[in-house]
Amino acid sequence: MTQIPIYWWGAVLGLIIAIVLILKKVNPVYSLFGGSIIGAVIGGASLNQTVTFIIEGTNSVMPAVVRVLTAGILAGVLIESGAAEKIAETIVDKLGEKKALMAIALATLIITAVGVFVTVAIIIVAPIALSVAKRAGISKTAVLLTMVGGGKAGNIISPNPNTIAIAKGFNLELTQVMIAGFIPALVGLIVTCIVGKLLSKKGVEIKDSDLMSKSESDVKEKPTFLKAMVAPIVAIVLLGINPVGNILNIEFLKKISIDSMIILPLAGLIGLLAMGKAKHVIKYTTSGLNRMSGTAILLIGAGSIAGVISKSDLSLVIVNIIKLSGVSGTLLAPISGILMAAATGSTSTGAILATGSFGKAILAMGIAPISAAVMVHTGSVVIDHLPHGNFFLVSAQSVKMNISDRMKLIPYESIVGGSMCIAATIIYGFLIK
Repeated sequence: MTQIPIYWWGAVLGLIIAIVLILKKVNPVYSLFGGSIIGAVIGGASLNQTVTFIIEGTNSVMPAVVRVLTAGILAGVLIESGAAEKIAETIVDKLGEKKALMAIALATLIITAVGVFVTVAIIIVAPIALSVAKRAGISKTAVLLTMVGGGKAGNIISPNPNTIAIAKGFNLELTQVMIAGFIPALVGLIVTCIVGKLLSKKGVEIKDSDLMSKSESDVKEKPTFLKAMVAPIVAIVLLGINPVGNILNIEFLKKISIDSMIILPLAGLIGLLAMGKAKHVIKYTTSGLNRMSGTAILLIGAGSIAGVISKSDLSLVIVNIIKLSGVSGTLLAPISGILMAAATGSTSTGAILATGSFGKAILAMGIAPISAAVMVHTGSVVIDHLPHGNFFLVSAQSVKMNISDRMKLIPYESIVGGSMCIAATIIYGFLIK
C-alpha cells in the first residue's frame, strides 16, 4: 500500500511558517527553505526524505531558472542602453497629455511585455509619467495605479520569470503562454484606463519635488526609437515563428522550434549591435545577470516548498473539498495562483508554487495544460502587490509615495488583476477547456 510521505497539515504549516518569516523580513529564500524543512519533518518525513524532497523540488525549477538567467541579457541591454526608457518616452510623447493615462499604461505594458521586470518597468516609466501627469493635472494615485495595471497586463504576455516558470511547469512553449494571455491582458489594460480615469482627480497630488530634474533625466545617452525597438522586435519575431506555423499550418515554420533560452539573449545581442553599443556588452549583460539572479534564487526557494507540498496529500484534500462544496474544479487553477502569490507577495514565486503544488491536481480535473497555465498565471497577478512583497515597496518609492497612501491603492490594483483573472477563467475555464 502506497503511503503519502507528508501529511497535508505538515505542508500547510510549512508554508505558513515560510510566510511568517517573510513577513518578519527574513530573507525570502531562507524563509522558504526553513518552512520546507520544518513542514516536511512535522508532516511525518524523515530528515533524509526531507532533503530528497527539497532537492527534487529545486531540480524541478532548474529549467525555468536557466531561462530566467539567460533572459537577463535582453533585460540588461534594454535597461542599461536606455532603450526601454526611449520606448516609454516615445509612446507617452506620441499619445500626448490628453491621453496621458492610456499612454502611461501602454508604455508600462510594452516595457514589461518585452522582458523587463514589472518593478523595473515602473521605475523606468515613473519619471516620464509624473512629468506628463503633472501638466495634465492628474493625481499621483492615478499615475501609480495606471503603471501597476499596465505592468500587470504586460507581465502575463512577457518572457519574464513568471511566464517562463508557468510554461515549464505545464510543459508548454513560452510563446503559447504569452499568446494565450493576450485577451486577458487587453481586458486588464482597458480596466486600468477606466479605473485610472476615475482616480485621476483623487488621492495624492504630484508636487514639483516629485519630478526629476532635467539634468538627472538627460544623463544617459539614449538610442533612437527604431534602434531601441530592434531587440524587442527580433525577440517577438523569433518567438512567433513556430506558433505562426502551427496556426497557418505551414510545415516549414512548424519545424522551426527555437527555445527562449536561445532567442532572448540572441535578441539582446542583436539589439546591442543595432544600437552601436557592442563595446558595452560585458557591462550590460553583467547588469542583466545581476537583476535576474535574485529572482532565479527565489525560484529555487519556491521549488523547495513546492517539492514538499507535492509530496503531501494537500492537493487531494483540496480537490475533495472542492468536489464536496459543489464548486467547479476549474476554479482550482485561478484560486491556487491567487493564494500562492498573495502568500509570497510575488508573481513569480506564486506562479511556481501554484504550478508545482497544484499543477497535477488541476490537470487531473480535465483542464488542458494551456488553459490551466493561463488561469494560474492571471490568478498570480490578482493580489501579488501586498505589503510584504518587494513590488509594494518599490512601486511606492518610484513615485515617492508614503506607505499609508500606497496601502489605499491595493483594492484598485486587485480590481485590475481580478479583471484579467476573471476574463481568463471565463475563456479558458468555461468556454475553452
